[in-house]
Amino acid sequence: MIAFLRGRVLSKQPNLLVVDVQGVGYQVHVPLSTYYEVGDEGAEVALRIYTHVREEAFHLFGFLTTIEQELFERLIAIGGIGPKLAIAVLSGIGPSELIKAVQHGDIARLTGIPGVGRKTAERMLLELKDRLAQVSVAPGAGELQAVAPGDRLRDDLLSALQNLGYHRPLAERAIDAMLSSAEKPSFEDGLKAALRELMR
Repeated sequence: MIAFLRGRVLSKQPNLLVVDVQGVGYQVHVPLSTYYEVGDEGAEVALRIYTHVREEAFHLFGFLTTIEQELFERLIAIGGIGPKLAIAVLSGIGPSELIKAVQHGDIARLTGIPGVGRKTAERMLLELKDRLAQVSVAPGAGELQAVAPGDRLRDDLLSALQNLGYHRPLAERAIDAMLSSAEKPSFEDGLKAALRELMR
C-alpha cells in the first residue's frame, strides 16, 4: 500500500493531481483544500496517501494534513459514503467547520455540501458525533488532537477489525466490552482481547 508520496506537481486540476516521483507519475484524487495549497505545476509536494483498492480499480487519495486524512477515513467508514463522496464533502467544507457542524448537529450545513442529501447528512451526524466529540483543530496546525488517548486506541482497533472483515457495529461492541474490562491495554493486547470477544 502507498502511504506517502513526495515529488513534484506534474499537472493539476480541481480534485486531481499528477505527482511526478522520480519519473513515475501518480494520479492522486485530492480535496479542494489540498488542491489550492499544493502550489503550481513544478512545485514540490508531500502528500499523505490513502490507497483504495477494489477488484476493478486502484485509486490514490492525497492530503496535505493529517486532519484531512483522518476525516476522510472516518467518512468512508460510514455506509453509503465512498471515497469520491468523502472527497466531495472535504471539498465543500473545511475540516474545522465539518467538526463544528457535526458537534452541533447542523444538518442544514451538511446538506449544503454538493452531493450530500438529507439521509447522508443524518448518517454523518449519527456516525461521526461520538467520534468527533473530543476532536479539535490546533490553531494553525491543521492536525487532529484527541483529548483522550483511549479514543485513539479505540479508533485504531476499530480500523483493524474492519480491515479483518468485521462489520462496524459488531466490532464496536467487542471493543467496548474489552475496554470496559481491561486497563489501557496495548494495541496488540487490545486486538487479541477484542477478537476473543468476537469469538464468544
